[in-house]
Amino acid sequence: MQFCSKSLLNSLYLHWPFCPYKCHFCPFVAIASHDQFMPDYQKALKKEILDFAKNFNKESSIKSVFLGGGTPSTCPNNLLLDTFDILNSVFSFEKNAEISIEVNPGTVKPGQLEVWKLAGINRLSIGIQSLNDDVLKKLNRHQTSADVFALIENASKIFENISVDLIIGLPGVTEQEWKDLILKIGSWPIKHLSIYFLTVHEDTPLYFGVKKNKIILPPDNQIIELYYWSINKLKEFGFNQYEISNFAKQGYESTHNSAYWKRLPYKGFGLGACSFDGQSRFQNEKNLMTYMNNLNEGRETTIFAEKLEIHQIWLEKLMLGIRQIKGVEINELIQNLNEEKKIKFLNKINDLQKQNLISFDGDVLKLSHQGLALENQIVLELAIN
Repeated sequence: MQFCSKSLLNSLYLHWPFCPYKCHFCPFVAIASHDQFMPDYQKALKKEILDFAKNFNKESSIKSVFLGGGTPSTCPNNLLLDTFDILNSVFSFEKNAEISIEVNPGTVKPGQLEVWKLAGINRLSIGIQSLNDDVLKKLNRHQTSADVFALIENASKIFENISVDLIIGLPGVTEQEWKDLILKIGSWPIKHLSIYFLTVHEDTPLYFGVKKNKIILPPDNQIIELYYWSINKLKEFGFNQYEISNFAKQGYESTHNSAYWKRLPYKGFGLGACSFDGQSRFQNEKNLMTYMNNLNEGRETTIFAEKLEIHQIWLEKLMLGIRQIKGVEINELIQNLNEEKKIKFLNKINDLQKQNLISFDGDVLKLSHQGLALENQIVLELAIN
């Protein structure tokens, strides 16, 4: 199965898998201590882009690009500039396209911010997670609060659109430390903020530490209370919540993330990168040497391809729609259900309404304030076979 070349592409994703270290909570396709392969990887990445560009829909006007990882801020300047030269040579971009790069504090070298600006990058997504140096060190994240403050100060002189990522529920972060972090952020020159609940992914060092009771996670009720406190405090600072984990100043909602939630076609390039053409989902090879060798020898890089069935599309519309604060239109969810499933679904909605977990705004189904932190359970409850 191939990515549908007739799809009107909305967004591009480029994966840079290299990291100076790998955090103990990280489940992503990321590799440490392999910097010697950076030039060969970028060569393979370029080839994947050029091979795809031969057949894709030239009427596409790209609205966003996201360079993620891994740690893209470790990409050497010459390789990054060369990659963006290739992108600009084969794709058409909207005038105000959002071009983002993920940045880890402590990895940015002098002059690098200026190079990113020159390449066309106009948005930074900075992974802060916490300002507790000891907590981060125990999770093998080698950055300090001093690194964060220096990066925010320097980046704000060059970039207007800065986003920061936080993780709520990290072991060892006290309630007061979290509140102090949010209060500090309120005065920072940033436009966007993401707060992710800590997820303990299987086969990570964090998972084994929790399993052996060597790492104690904060109780769920404390995390939920802090999440709601954060929502209210961020609103005071002018950050409006537009998705369960995302907050933005007016007009600075993420174009790229919104494309995922709206199920718009996007193409991912690089190790383990995912794509969606509007009908099917794909994932690239996740082994570094295999990925590079396949491209160099003209072999397929896709290791997973799936054409979505009707019930999968329905479930995606529910999950992705209800995550957004604006909600999802009920007619979009029930229009293709048979009578039996429609009655079952509406009965479940009625039950959740009685529990004040969801609500209606006209014909739009939304999570209530109380339901925001329980989205996973609510989706499972609403899912019908």
